[in-house]
Amino acid sequence: MGRWNVADVMTIGAISVQEDTPFKEIVDLLEAHEINAVPVVDGFDRVVGVVSSADLVPKIEFAGDDDHLRVFENRHTRQARGKAHATAAGELMNAPAVTVMSTTSVVAAARIMETDELKRLPVVDDMGRLIGMVTRRDLLKVFLRTDDEIRREILDEAVDGLVGVELSQLRVEVDDGVVTLLGEVDRGTLVPALVRQIERIDGVVDVVSHLSFEVNDTGEQPKGYQAPVMF
Repeated sequence: MGRWNVADVMTIGAISVQEDTPFKEIVDLLEAHEINAVPVVDGFDRVVGVVSSADLVPKIEFAGDDDHLRVFENRHTRQARGKAHATAAGELMNAPAVTVMSTTSVVAAARIMETDELKRLPVVDDMGRLIGMVTRRDLLKVFLRTDDEIRREILDEAVDGLVGVELSQLRVEVDDGVVTLLGEVDRGTLVPALVRQIERIDGVVDVVSHLSFEVNDTGEQPKGYQAPVMF
């Protein structure tokens, strides 16, 4: 199936700064472009870090505070206190930067964002050079696919290779990304296999199965089944 990748949803080109970019210039860029973070690049445009608005706020939080080390201060607070004295991107940035390539699938990008608790990722080429940005909001563009597009992909690709699933015995309905399956397949184990196949299609919100089957090979008794009484 033709899965969407980062290239399908990313913003091509990105505002960036260098390690010696001053604090106030970073603030000006964030405000002017209505963004919350900028990649930091070296002289070859390779991404070396990221500065977000969260890295700038300690300048306010710890303004006028003394530098005395608190005994029970956690690592995060110590790092924030250190950034309060930073004057350029190189001192403020989080490094190394977590990046993705344009060929990365939107599924993989979403998992990276979730695992690393990130809202955006710089997109780089095979040399590590910045070519764009992708955000959580960008990833949601897969759900802009029309119901007709989704249904066509299900019929053309999702069913392909599943022996025992015949299009003539299958009815597929798609409404606001929710797929409803009706009809009959050969074996019971085909039902979850088909549902998983369709769930992988970009833009599918949910899959509801009303499928029946001729042969029960699931190892479970059909609903309503009663064992015969032995005399």
